[in-house]
Amino acid sequence: MGSEGRAWNGAGMAAGSGYGGGVEAKATTTAVSAAAPAEVPTSAASVDISLPLLKMSPRIIALCKELVEGWSSIDSSLFSIETVSGGITNLLLKVSVKEDNGNESSVTVRLYGPNTDLVIDRKRELQAIPYLSAAGFGARLLGIFENGVVQSFIYARTLSPADMKEPKIAAEIAKELRKFHQVDIPGSKEPQLWNDIFKFLKKAAALKFEDNMKQKRYEKISFREIQDEVQELKDLLDILRAPVVYAHNDLLSGNLMLNDLEAMYLLFPLSGKLYFIDFEYGSYSYRGYDIANHFNEYAGFDCDYNLYPDKDAQYHFFRNYLHTDRPSEVDAQDMEVLYVETNTFRLASHIYWALWALIQAKVSPIDFDYLGYFFLRYGEYKKQRESCFSLAQSFLSELKNG
Repeated sequence: MGSEGRAWNGAGMAAGSGYGGGVEAKATTTAVSAAAPAEVPTSAASVDISLPLLKMSPRIIALCKELVEGWSSIDSSLFSIETVSGGITNLLLKVSVKEDNGNESSVTVRLYGPNTDLVIDRKRELQAIPYLSAAGFGARLLGIFENGVVQSFIYARTLSPADMKEPKIAAEIAKELRKFHQVDIPGSKEPQLWNDIFKFLKKAAALKFEDNMKQKRYEKISFREIQDEVQELKDLLDILRAPVVYAHNDLLSGNLMLNDLEAMYLLFPLSGKLYFIDFEYGSYSYRGYDIANHFNEYAGFDCDYNLYPDKDAQYHFFRNYLHTDRPSEVDAQDMEVLYVETNTFRLASHIYWALWALIQAKVSPIDFDYLGYFFLRYGEYKKQRESCFSLAQSFLSELKNG
């Protein structure tokens, strides 16, 4: 729920990772260390994101001339700037220059939105981006400044929620996600999901709204109930001992891009490159959470959770995730393990973004009913709770008795 794609227009990974009952996923991989990233130029300058584009343009041009290699001597009159998207957490700009040969070169400038440090760990993000970039993910990081970054421009189209469920695209996303989960980011490998959720819960429970109607809606929320639910869910998921990976954590359609030059790409193998972008919410987390969060995004901007993929669609995704070379040879037990894992973490995804929405309801300048979004996501959590808990508990019981 977090990135530019949310503009409101509107199986086993690490060896030794297993389940409490003694089952260990067979398709294990070793984390892949990316090549050491090149040193990235930095600047102490900042850009006032509240200014209209025309007024912030001189500062943007100056930053690009300072940070982008080969641009320092280009005359400012040869620059053009356009808005790519104004999302919930960022303003994304395309900055282009005309070269002597008549060709155009472009970069992306991403400006952080106000108060986003309340829900995004920028230090964590900036630590990971160079390594993910070196491993071939996302745009190449070209420069860092006080409240944003400069990256290479990706010539590709953003996927729609409907694209993600197309079998060929779903298979490519699964294969790419496995590779993403294999990247080794230096530092602590401790999963951050529950730390982030409890941090959000503490902030969300201490809000006060000046708008009386918002305050009355807010006061209907039982944070003791939510805390009890989170703890019970965590206790259950801890028993599953899901593998820990470096996770994207926000793999919605807006954070997936495809450079597909064939108009009929759905009828043939994908001819272009699939890109994961925007790693703001990335952290070490659980593979099942990352997959479940992606599946929740099938609901699209209308939040129609009836579009959550059925078991057959999930197994198609799992086969390509677990065995990228020969999906048909995936072990049935590995599939079941990942199915249970994913569909229990489905609940954690709803809790995470529900609490995130409460904080945004207080601090975001975006005209959107974040309180309503909280009730929608928490309502979906309660709707799915019994079936998801039962799935995990039955699985664990069978292991214990088997």
